[in-house]
Amino acid sequence: MSRGVCPRVNSCGCLWVLVFVAAAAAPADAYSCHEVRTAFQLRQVGPLSRVPETPGTDVDLLVCKHKGPSCCTRKMEESYQLAVRRETIHNIYSYSYELEHLLSGHSDAFQDMFQYLLSFSQGHLSSLLEGTYSSLSRQALPHVNQLFSSLSLYLRGANVSVEASVHHFFNNVFPLVYTRLINPGMEGGMMASSEMTDCLRMIRQDVNPFGPHPAVMAQELSGALGAGRQLGLALEEGLEVMNATEHAGLSKECVKGLVRMVYCSHCRGLTLIKPCVGYCLNVMRGCLASVSELDQPWRRYTGLLEQLTHAMAGHHSLELALLGVRGHVNEALLYAQLHGPLITATVDKVCGLSTKEPTGMQPTSAEVVTSTTTSASPPPSAAPSRALPEQWLGQLAHLRSSFPLKPSKNNKHSLRTLSREFLMYLQRYKSFFAALPEMLCEGENVVDDATCWSGDGVVESYTGRVMGNGVHAQRQNPEVKVRSMDPAMAEVKERLERFNQETQDKFPRLGQTEAWDDLGSGEAGEGSATECDDEDGCQASGGGQEKSLHKDVSSEEQPNGRKLGGEGPHENPSKPPSVKVIGGSPRAAAAAAATWSLALLFAGLCGQWILF
Repeated sequence: MSRGVCPRVNSCGCLWVLVFVAAAAAPADAYSCHEVRTAFQLRQVGPLSRVPETPGTDVDLLVCKHKGPSCCTRKMEESYQLAVRRETIHNIYSYSYELEHLLSGHSDAFQDMFQYLLSFSQGHLSSLLEGTYSSLSRQALPHVNQLFSSLSLYLRGANVSVEASVHHFFNNVFPLVYTRLINPGMEGGMMASSEMTDCLRMIRQDVNPFGPHPAVMAQELSGALGAGRQLGLALEEGLEVMNATEHAGLSKECVKGLVRMVYCSHCRGLTLIKPCVGYCLNVMRGCLASVSELDQPWRRYTGLLEQLTHAMAGHHSLELALLGVRGHVNEALLYAQLHGPLITATVDKVCGLSTKEPTGMQPTSAEVVTSTTTSASPPPSAAPSRALPEQWLGQLAHLRSSFPLKPSKNNKHSLRTLSREFLMYLQRYKSFFAALPEMLCEGENVVDDATCWSGDGVVESYTGRVMGNGVHAQRQNPEVKVRSMDPAMAEVKERLERFNQETQDKFPRLGQTEAWDDLGSGEAGEGSATECDDEDGCQASGGGQEKSLHKDVSSEEQPNGRKLGGEGPHENPSKPPSVKVIGGSPRAAAAAAATWSLALLFAGLCGQWILF
């Protein structure tokens, strides 16, 4: 049958080739606009009624001008402009969505981790008051809640002062300590007089009954929590920048260039041709010239994010600062008890609260440890001249509880591993705004082979000069006219630069923070801390392996409020500081009584440690 139709096979094949070539080279007016109508409908450009059935001549077009018949009309050009604007913004959003999700997701994750650590530290301190200082725990717990509520608000960016919150806590606790620990027989009269309580609150910082511990505690919390707070604010700032970028306006020149690149080929019936890579880069860089101006401040911004994360989570700074609250409060209460007679004498002169002269430390020593009572030998007949020997404080230092930095079983990520994950993903987006045009001109959107669309016709390769990023570089763009920076993007750039500068001013030593050597790779100790349960042998008392986080707590958290990393008010961090006695040198009797009470304290805490 085939031979009857086409007796010579070779001649028939050549005939079909000639027909195909003639059809491809035939003018558009010889065919219908069916394929253009199909593409117009599939891409939801606009009403199908705007597409003609057959190509027209002498069509009054503004963008897709060319000699010869065209399947486009002025109405179609208007639809193309709306469609290309919508599609470009959607493509920008599709690339920025992952970055926006990275910022928003980790902002929530960091805040959740902060609240978990605050809750753990609050329970840690509450258990100390309930177990060791039960006589004042019920009245003191509301002040504990208020303290951690203020710290929570601070980490969320509220206008709260950490130092003021810490001192407010100790101001409120001082009346309870004075009447229930230092002078336990006075609580009845004290509670009936609000004037007396107010007097004790007001003079607390002048009397300084808690020694250096409130100030050291406030300093440690301000440093560690300050980095966490600023990190949260920085993530919110990044989200604002991304939101403004997604809604960036496209200029008229940009929209015309996009229409020429995407849809003008349809007017000639070429619905499957793709733009040349260089041509696409020129169009996209011209459209995003103002957005590309965010590249340099964004790079600095991501660098600050890294530094803030290192300052917050490096060496477990924030975790140790919160876990150290219990130790600072405990040491402050011990300090007040050991200096009870001097505090009482000072307070009596100012507020006139006591009814008798202080005769010794017996009331205090009986109340030092209420939960554990131990037998003790008679007090020594002689005592050294100073009230708090440094070697005895050193012996007491190891009694400070060392809790593991291990999250609950419902939360397997610690703050450090969460930070590592965040920094690992952040590396991909340092050059996001410079790379955005390239991302929009990759994959199936363009073609780098022969026969690509150049805006004027089908070419083998794009011969135009490909311009760089930024408004200045785009002044010579042959495809899109760029005159000046978009005012909205200029405002975003200025805002981001201002935030970067403010962050640098608040943390002048931020760039000096030691970075992690193995970013994103994790650590053996880190893995054991995040996945090890009590059943696996992880003990809360420390003494684990060398790389475990339990050892990190016990080794990095030094007594007497020493700052992490060796930065503290004392030249020798390993040696506890001498405590300056308030009101001058104590008399010999008071010194002897203080030595005796310290011996009782040491014995009681040892007993408590054994029970735990």
